[in-house]
Amino acid sequence: MQAGGFDFAGSQDPPNRARGLFAQRAAASGRGPPWHGQDHSAEWPADRGRWANGKLSVVVGSSPEFRRSSAHAAKDAVAARAVRHARYRRRRVGVGMVVVAIVIGSLVVSGAFAGSPGTATKRGRPGHARTLPAQSTRSDAAPPPAAESGTLPWQLPNPISRESVLEGAVLGTLLVSGGLTSTGASSNGVFALNSAGGALQPVGTLPVATHDVAGASLGGTSYLFGGGTGGPSATVQEVAGTSARVVGQLPRAHADAQAITVGRTIYLVGGYAGGSMDPDVLATTNGQTFTDVATLPVPVRYPAIASIGSMIYVFGGETLTGQPVDAIQVVDVARHRASLVGRLPEPLGGSVAADLAGTIYLAGGATAGGGRSGAIYAFEPVSGHLLAAGVLRTPVAYAGAATSDGHLWIVGGETAGGTLSAEVQMVVPNVSFGRAGEPGAGSPYFGDKLLIADRGNDRLLLVSDTGAILWQYPSAHAPPPPGGFYFPDDAFFIDHGTAIISNQEENETIVEIAYPSGKLLWQYGHPHHPGYAPGYLDNPDDAYLLKDGDISVADPVNCRALIINPATKTVVHQIGTPRVCEHQPPTFLGSPNGDTPLPDGNLLVSEINGSWIDEYTTSGQLVWDVQLPSVTYPSDPQPLGPDRYLVADYTNPGAFVEFNRAGQILYRYSPTSGPGELNLPSLVEQLPSGALMANDDHNDRIMAIDPGTGALVWQYGVDGQAGTSAGFLYKPDGFDILAPGGVTPTHTATG
Repeated sequence: MQAGGFDFAGSQDPPNRARGLFAQRAAASGRGPPWHGQDHSAEWPADRGRWANGKLSVVVGSSPEFRRSSAHAAKDAVAARAVRHARYRRRRVGVGMVVVAIVIGSLVVSGAFAGSPGTATKRGRPGHARTLPAQSTRSDAAPPPAAESGTLPWQLPNPISRESVLEGAVLGTLLVSGGLTSTGASSNGVFALNSAGGALQPVGTLPVATHDVAGASLGGTSYLFGGGTGGPSATVQEVAGTSARVVGQLPRAHADAQAITVGRTIYLVGGYAGGSMDPDVLATTNGQTFTDVATLPVPVRYPAIASIGSMIYVFGGETLTGQPVDAIQVVDVARHRASLVGRLPEPLGGSVAADLAGTIYLAGGATAGGGRSGAIYAFEPVSGHLLAAGVLRTPVAYAGAATSDGHLWIVGGETAGGTLSAEVQMVVPNVSFGRAGEPGAGSPYFGDKLLIADRGNDRLLLVSDTGAILWQYPSAHAPPPPGGFYFPDDAFFIDHGTAIISNQEENETIVEIAYPSGKLLWQYGHPHHPGYAPGYLDNPDDAYLLKDGDISVADPVNCRALIINPATKTVVHQIGTPRVCEHQPPTFLGSPNGDTPLPDGNLLVSEINGSWIDEYTTSGQLVWDVQLPSVTYPSDPQPLGPDRYLVADYTNPGAFVEFNRAGQILYRYSPTSGPGELNLPSLVEQLPSGALMANDDHNDRIMAIDPGTGALVWQYGVDGQAGTSAGFLYKPDGFDILAPGGVTPTHTATG
């Protein structure tokens, strides 16, 4: 692993603005431009202050609410935020885009905020263990929290595996030493890794390059025991500050072991000496003298270990020939004895484990078939229960790992086939993601259902928190309405979850269908016939049922937002003037693509032209407006709290932006490479769990991030791979959450 900073270059020029997209669409259809007068595309403001020298700047914001990770977000924090929204754009930008994760992209976690695919990793059977003689602060009243797990939006400059990772001297930093590089060589580098943003700084050089090394810290000094180069080594190295030196020798050569600090003593567990396994557990207080304190009943190399009190728990590992084992062993360092206490759901070697808030979490590992496990288990020592708690975004084995700030950080490792990884993953207990052992544990919408407007596939899907498809429309039992069901841009539950309202952008219609029967309840517009005369729409966006029973909808090509009486199908209020698409409130709107209902009964409107966000009364009175020059293409603004709003930036690379009425940017998420990079996202909302969920349209996925770390914690769909099978989408353009009791937590201000 080499030193060096992360490259933030490679960002793209801002994409065409709305007018260019309108023009392309009009040209394709043979229709004239929909706006009044001359083309004002040149008046679009540049993304001032962010694009410079081909790079996207990192914004440091100030909103304290988003600095908390979703693990700490209160379950009811979202109840006050109202709904979604809007967009205008696109079409037919070809399929088959491939997202390539390379060095780190630019994440703007502007200081406010900070799963697995639908075809989720298969979870093993429950583990079996005896009740153990251990200490634990957990209550038997409820299972431990599920694991929120995600891949960070930045990556290491180079892949690494089998390295030592320890908590650094400064909170939020990790000390990375040694390891196996992609060339097959052992590394002698010592680096400080900032887990908040990925900055990697060289802090020293090991006298002896090594990998498969056991590392632990004691009294502010880090020790590295043995490891391998050409073969197992007995060398003990010390890292203190910026210096590293050899301080001693093990009693015998030792590689593939693990080390852990309990009290004022470091214990070495497992490993082998080349031709034989080493069952002895060694103890040292200075890295120079060693004592045998116990003997493992099942000798293993590459185990995962964690401690609670005086107990060290040893999970899995491998035999001398490299076969994973399923043993769960415990070393009682106070009584100097070790015993076999249970079995894993499947044999695992090279996993990682850590005590997080009194529960041990076990993640990843190599399986008996040579594959990689993505399973995360929660282990309660008192009960002996081993419960499925979540899944890693990237199944991995032989990674370095350490805990810091309540998180388990998994650095690099090896994916299936032995390919080295440059990713960094995090695991944190989060009861908002469910409880271990329960179906859906690890999902950001645990206990709820997810409605997806799968625009490119002309369908609606309802997906459980386990990723299973529960319902689909249209279907053999629920045919499409007259005029077809084409281009569903958005879909929201209404009437306490008994019906769904959806707008079909390029079908020029709004429909209400009963749920779950799919029966057509109401329809407005003329299929395939755009217009602005009474009863007509042109690219309708974000249709909502309001509390008073009326329906609001953005009509962007017609440059207006409408309030419709569904009983009479008449427009009772119009904001804007047909075909005059410029920001001149309250008379004209610049192509509105969002009309989110607010708790006070007003509408939060986004205007594409000029990047404006406004609040209007339903009768058309302007309350406030603000221009966001740093947002290229605002889409679907959402209220978050008093004077806090969230909007998607429908660009490539895209962004999530939190702002206030003064136009201050409080938070920005905008990686330009890696798994979190966005491609034309049109809607982002904060879920009750605290996670930010978005439809990442042209990456063919719905995804969720942890706002505190920026980690990608869940997604449904496969990046850049359109499809209709389970786990696949095609340009999804809207979503909604249905909670028990017909509650719609992300848009409580609707009917």
